Amino acid sequence: MVSKTDDIPASVPNCNSVDPAEGDTPDSKETTKTSLKDPCGCAHSADTAMMNGNGDHDHSEETDSKQEGSGADADPGEDANEQEVIVIQDTGFTVKIQAPGTEPFDLQVSPQEMVQEIHQVLMDREDTCHRTCFSLQLDGNVLDNFAELKSIEGLQEGSFLKVVEEPYTVREARIHVRHIRDLLKSMDPSDAYNGVDCNSLSFLSVFTDGDLGDSGKRKKKGSELEQIDCTPPEHILPGSKERPLVPLQPQNKDWKPLQCLKVLTMSGWNPPPGNRKMHGDLMYLYIVTAEERHVSITASTRGFYLNQSTTYSFNPKPANPSFLSHSLVELLSQISPAFKKNFTALQKKRVQRHPFERIATPFQVYSWTAPQIDHAMDCVRAEDAYTSRLGYEEHIPGQTRDWNEELQTTRELTRKNLPERLLRERAIFKVHSDFAAAATRGAMAVIDGNVMAINPGEETRMQMFIWNNIFFSLGFDVRDHYRELGGDAAAHAAPTNDLNGVRAYGAVDVEGLYTLGTVVVDYRGYRVTAQSIIPGILEREQEQSVIYGSIDFGKTVVSHPKYLELLEKTSRPLKVQRHPVLNEKEAPVELCSSVECKGIIGNDGRHYILDLLRTFPPDLNFLPVDGEELPPECQRLAYPRQHRHRLACLRQELIEAFVEHRYLLFMKMAALQLMQQKANKENKAAALTDGSNAEPEASPADGPQSAPASEDPAPASDAPTEPATTPSEASQTPESQPAEAETTATVTTTTAAAEATEPAEALAVTTNGTPEPEGPDGQGRECESPLEDPKSREVVLNACKAVGSISDTSFDIRFNPDIFSPGVRFPESSADAIQKQKQLLKDAAAFLVSCQIPSLVKDCLDHSALPMDGTTLTEALHQRGINVRYLGTVLDFVDKTPAKTQLEYFYRIGVSELVTRCAKHIFKTYLQGVELSALSAAVSHFLNCFLSSFPDAVAHLPADELVSRRKNRKRRNRVPGGGDNTAWASLTPVELWKNIVSEAQTYYHFTLHCESVDQAVEKYGLQKSTLLREISVKTGIQILIKEYNFDSRHKPAFTEEDILNIFPVVKHVNPKASDAFHFFQSGQAKVQQGFLKEGCELINEALNLFNNVYGAMHVEICACLRLLARLNYIMGDHPEALNNQQKAVLMSERVLGIEHPNTIQEYMHLALYCFANGQLSTALKLLYRARYLMLVVCGEDHPEMALLDSNIGLVLHGVMEYDLSLRFLENALAINSKYHGLRSLKVALSHHLVARVYESKAEFRSALQHEKEGYTIYKNQVGEAHEKTKESSEYLKYLTQQAVALQRTMNEIYKNGSNASIMPLKFTAPSMASVLEQLNIINGIIFIPLSQKDLENLKAEVQRRQMLQEASKSEEPSEETPMEPEDLPVDD
Repeated sequence: MVSKTDDIPASVPNCNSVDPAEGDTPDSKETTKTSLKDPCGCAHSADTAMMNGNGDHDHSEETDSKQEGSGADADPGEDANEQEVIVIQDTGFTVKIQAPGTEPFDLQVSPQEMVQEIHQVLMDREDTCHRTCFSLQLDGNVLDNFAELKSIEGLQEGSFLKVVEEPYTVREARIHVRHIRDLLKSMDPSDAYNGVDCNSLSFLSVFTDGDLGDSGKRKKKGSELEQIDCTPPEHILPGSKERPLVPLQPQNKDWKPLQCLKVLTMSGWNPPPGNRKMHGDLMYLYIVTAEERHVSITASTRGFYLNQSTTYSFNPKPANPSFLSHSLVELLSQISPAFKKNFTALQKKRVQRHPFERIATPFQVYSWTAPQIDHAMDCVRAEDAYTSRLGYEEHIPGQTRDWNEELQTTRELTRKNLPERLLRERAIFKVHSDFAAAATRGAMAVIDGNVMAINPGEETRMQMFIWNNIFFSLGFDVRDHYRELGGDAAAHAAPTNDLNGVRAYGAVDVEGLYTLGTVVVDYRGYRVTAQSIIPGILEREQEQSVIYGSIDFGKTVVSHPKYLELLEKTSRPLKVQRHPVLNEKEAPVELCSSVECKGIIGNDGRHYILDLLRTFPPDLNFLPVDGEELPPECQRLAYPRQHRHRLACLRQELIEAFVEHRYLLFMKMAALQLMQQKANKENKAAALTDGSNAEPEASPADGPQSAPASEDPAPASDAPTEPATTPSEASQTPESQPAEAETTATVTTTTAAAEATEPAEALAVTTNGTPEPEGPDGQGRECESPLEDPKSREVVLNACKAVGSISDTSFDIRFNPDIFSPGVRFPESSADAIQKQKQLLKDAAAFLVSCQIPSLVKDCLDHSALPMDGTTLTEALHQRGINVRYLGTVLDFVDKTPAKTQLEYFYRIGVSELVTRCAKHIFKTYLQGVELSALSAAVSHFLNCFLSSFPDAVAHLPADELVSRRKNRKRRNRVPGGGDNTAWASLTPVELWKNIVSEAQTYYHFTLHCESVDQAVEKYGLQKSTLLREISVKTGIQILIKEYNFDSRHKPAFTEEDILNIFPVVKHVNPKASDAFHFFQSGQAKVQQGFLKEGCELINEALNLFNNVYGAMHVEICACLRLLARLNYIMGDHPEALNNQQKAVLMSERVLGIEHPNTIQEYMHLALYCFANGQLSTALKLLYRARYLMLVVCGEDHPEMALLDSNIGLVLHGVMEYDLSLRFLENALAINSKYHGLRSLKVALSHHLVARVYESKAEFRSALQHEKEGYTIYKNQVGEAHEKTKESSEYLKYLTQQAVALQRTMNEIYKNGSNASIMPLKFTAPSMASVLEQLNIINGIIFIPLSQKDLENLKAEVQRRQMLQEASKSEEPSEETPMEPEDLPVDD
């Protein structure tokens, strides 16, 4: 199996820190210095380790250093994983390559690479990119494409490889034409706009004028200050109400396509007739050159030549001259001078682009806006559309892929050591991304009507489909399967619940238990579930094949010992309780999952589980049950509430947080009781102390060395005190971190640990979960030894009962997912357990509303969570285990909070999310009634009703060229599916907003006080541009990028021409790179302890591993690069910081989207590093871009905008644009005052920044006024003695002196007129260093000045060693405290 990217030539070059535009003269000093910084970021084929190539793969001198430093210096003190890393990176060597017609060149390769990867490099190099059909020969022997280089005899440093042209086959000829087409289209963004082949947009290069690295060398001259034009466009200035859309996609001058050919297409004379086949003809092409010359070309086994055919007469004989060439490019260059010139220019441009602009992303990203693109003729695209390429068959023997086999085989790969795990994770990730792409294409084909149903006789909504070995079903309630659970609403919710189940079981990753590949696609109002097919399931009835679980929601139930054994392994991490249910014969049946979960053994002998829609327990707040009362905290908020369906489940993150919370409770109770016991004992005679109740053998961890409960109750958990911080990580990293609170935590109470004289007081407790082998007892069942003492046992028993643990001897909370399921009955014997479980569910429901929602609001108040748009708001809710159906409750909570003004932005984003989600629900059913020919008219009509102020939006029924409107009324019943297909046209704005308000009430239980879009904008401060973006992103609409006049009362804002496309919205599993993630986490931990150098090395290692698993493009790699850049910056390596951050920005644009909140953040960081590198105009452009994006996404009133405006104001101050600077800084001051409170230190800093600008303008009175405000805040908050207060007071003195001097001078002038003797006043422009210092402060960066002298380096190195030794004894410094240069590791 060849991975997809292998056929996309852009997979290898320019992947190291050699700047592509610098070509052959990289600054080798800089490159060697940063030996570890830049792992090669290529997406390589499925089983090679990282390719240690660099640049254009021909600068040997600086690559050697890259090979050495990598991985060998991982800190031996860390765990064994890091030792294994070295295995992956063998040192590379250089080979010489000779291609026909070019000079020989050197290529750096690594022993793990396959020969195929050298092919890739050659197909991408500027001078050899036009060759595809060749072999590589060493001493006359042809190298096998799939052989690893280390396995080839005689291949060594300096070997000479010859590129030999091979004869074509039809397949090779097609690949060649496709490759040439790709090269011709390489600068054309239309694939990114159309959302195909994992292309996506990136605009960074427009603002940096190409690559930052090289512009850095050009612009270092000091004279740069004078030429900057700093005035931003009007709409970016503070206070502007305009929100234009067009700047979202600035014009990229490289996209003006250089036309090489007018037409390149397959000829109508294909395929060659038999007699021509025997002459070696493979296929015919028809070409129109830029000079309007029409030619017909034969592709033959020997290459390409001109034949004598014309459009209407077939004459396959070679023309004279025939220009026979092995490559199509060589042939075209001979017959068309324009082709030769433009093709060369195009390839130059192509290789100069940053590789991250052209590498494919792992999953498709769609753009919600696009310009009008000319639809050009494209033979390959046309051929692909009609041969319905089922996932790249032309490159895969055996045609269609057996997705199920691929998905399961990759899971079965071994995972004993790091290289094996990497290989396995890479294979899993690759197959998943391919499967998601194929499933998406299939789902669209199904809805567009291009796939025949397997049950064509049934009505449309009941049909099922198979395409490309994937099974598709629609999200409707067929055969009344979900009748008792809420009909279609339940059928619509089930697939996403099922997907969450698949994700959870996949993350636990139990050997021998298999789930189906699952992708959920929403497209054109329909929900399609795509699943891989269990071998043999189609030949038999479901009744025969299900050997575990129930096919009728619990009426009949079966079980199977093997399934129980496998599911038992998942029950701890997923907190699922094993429980008996009654079957139809009233006999109890053991299950370890919900009843709907079905077990089927496939014909391949694997144990599959499917229908995991109830993996997690039900959410009682949305499941009214007769005769059951919820806790008072729920009832106060009017829970339980009726929901659309009965499948509302708690999220996995909530379960994790709840268990964590209960664990803390458990520890507190045990500790309290032990202290009471101890107190009682002390009252008795001391003689008993050494008496009989001491334990015979205390377990090793009983003594004082175990962790005091109050400080660290769960050693394995990431943040026991904030239960909700990282609940999802447990599910992401199954391998080496079983789950958050899942070690055998042996814990003693605080006092007991400190002063326990008898071991009896020390108490070992097991937490929920599988013990790690290095646990204190080496076993994690009940620790019998410490509990032999009856009193201790009683303590544990009481604590267990109180927190609802299912075991009496250890802490272990699990849920029974079948509680309250209609149709499920439990045996009498388990009545007590069921009662306990019901209580647990009620407690969890109460925990969500009484702990998690307030904690979210608290995090927003102290700015540790700052949602900016719908997506980030949803993430913030989900991280804390709050489902979006609670959005109304969250908003009501915010509304009642005393600090409501400080949450205004949050409330606004919440209301806007709620409104667009309601609109999305309505849009879904609205679209289902629209026939394809009316789609753009219907979508534009809906958007007009939703967003346009035009009161009577009338739909333009597609009169088309076909039928008049009046006739259409009569004839409409002929449309397949009957139905009123023009019903959509009768929607009015009033009606739509009425529906939105009632949807908000029924679904979210939130009262919207508005009857039209303008009232909503007025009352809740929403922006129409934001609403448009949110609804487009949620429903997959793509609109034409232009200025829309939403507020016109005379004409609607949208016409059908403005709707360009409708994309699928896809949900799928994201497989994780667990080892890389651990390196990343330990790197972060090191950085927080102040060990920057070690942190940096670990994070570089993580980057290597991420690249290994995900290829070059991924969200997590983006986070890695951002952190690396920050570390480079703090350690004083500005150019490297710039280099890494540039990659982070590009990747964020490509993987998350050009206006995603993370992308905005990345732009801000990049601007800071640009400024530090002296690229002031670029820094300003980037900040203006970030501000523009933020205005479109969430408007001006947002705490993050204060930071952005402070940055802009400071940079403008630095370039002496004082008035402009003041506008931004004063806006920042206003926003900071609003969101941080008037007494906050941030506000004091804002006052100081404003005062500095007034000082530069010589307006000392205003400056004094602001600095006094700042001084007062400092004095009240941190006291007179604090250095900040002292600084402020010094500055006040200085300002007062300046003011007095100025006043004297003015008086002098008034008194003596023109002959006054004027004292020269000091008006200082701020120094760049002082501006940078302030920039660092506001961006929260503590800067460490590092001297470059070797002597000091040595001294620091010695100190670092000492520090490391001391650090193990004393407490490490934290990241936030400013450190002295001596305390820090030095970058050497």
